[in-house]
Amino acid sequence: MKIALVSISLLMLLTDIHASVQPQKDFDLQRFAGRWYRLGLAYDSPGFVRYRSRLTISMGTVELKENGNVSMTMWSVTSSGCHSVVYIYKTTSVPGVLTYYSTRHRRVKDVTVVETNYTEYALVLKHKKFNKEFTQVALYGRTEKLRADVMEKFRAYATAQGFPKDSILTPPAAENCPSSVVIFKYNAEKTLNSSAEEVWKYRESQSKQEHKAQTGVDRQIRRTLFCLF
Repeated sequence: MKIALVSISLLMLLTDIHASVQPQKDFDLQRFAGRWYRLGLAYDSPGFVRYRSRLTISMGTVELKENGNVSMTMWSVTSSGCHSVVYIYKTTSVPGVLTYYSTRHRRVKDVTVVETNYTEYALVLKHKKFNKEFTQVALYGRTEKLRADVMEKFRAYATAQGFPKDSILTPPAAENCPSSVVIFKYNAEKTLNSSAEEVWKYRESQSKQEHKAQTGVDRQIRRTLFCLF
C-alpha cells in the first residue's frame, strides 16, 4: 500500500513538472533564428548512456520558412566524420512551442524554448512519451562559450527537472565541425540574402547523400546524437 502511494505521488509530481513548463514570455521566433551552438545537454534515457562520451558541442542554424515552419540544420561529429541533418518544425498556437514528427519513433514530439535572451543563450526542453516520460534539456549559445552563471543556470534548471548529476553534460568542442568552409558558405548565404527554401533544399540533398554513405551502426549513433533539439 505504501509503495502504491509513493508511486502515485511520484507520478503526480512528474505530471506537475511537465504541466508547469512555460515557454519564454512574448517569444519572438524571428529574433530566435540564426546560428546556435548546443553547449549543454541533460538526458537520462538508458539508451543514451553509452553515447555520452561521444557527445561534442554541435552547431545548428534555425531558419524561418515561407510557410511559417522552421528548419534547423545540426552538425555533429560521428565516427565517420562531421555530418549535418535537417529537421523541420511546425509552429503552434503557443509562441515558443514547436512540434516535429519523428520518423524514427513515428510520433509527434514537442519542443519548448523555456528561456532565452536571443543574443546570448537559450534553454530548450524536449518532451516525448513512450512507456515512460523522457525529457531532454539543452543549453544553446550564440557562441561556443557562455558565462559561468549561465552554465550554472542550465545545471540548476536540469536538476530542478529531476535529472541526476551524471546525466547533465557540458561536452567538449568539436574539432573543425562544421568546417570553416561550411561556416563561410553559411555567412555568404546570409550576406547574399539567399532564400531559406533554396538553402534548405541544398542542405537536405547533402544530408541524404551523407545518410546513404553510413553503415547501420553509425546511422544509429547519428540518430541518437542529432535528435536532440
